[in-house]
Amino acid sequence: MLRSGSTATVVELDDRKFDQVVGHSSLPVLVDFYSPTCGPCRMMAPVIENLARAYAGRAVIAKLDTSRHQMTAARFQIRGVPTLLFFKNNKLVDQVVGAVPQPEIEQRLNVLLS
Repeated sequence: MLRSGSTATVVELDDRKFDQVVGHSSLPVLVDFYSPTCGPCRMMAPVIENLARAYAGRAVIAKLDTSRHQMTAARFQIRGVPTLLFFKNNKLVDQVVGAVPQPEIEQRLNVLLS
């Protein structure tokens, strides 16, 4: 599923940029709520980067550091990290709490793309 030559990167969000990216995207958006001190979050980082390349031009893959941007984390009642939120048309449509394998995330993204 990885496209060779694709250089899409993960979008770094903050409290101010969150609504700009999620609210104005015509593409589905996956947001990884993480903390840099979280072991499972660090394990998920390469998966999130792979997804950004694999879904370049079809979905926005973003991440938000909950330790630095607590307002957005509180708004979505993020209690544990990593938490993945899936948005389509500016609406929260799915979520996953905890580290999960890349194929499970791809399956959820593919549902949003269909």
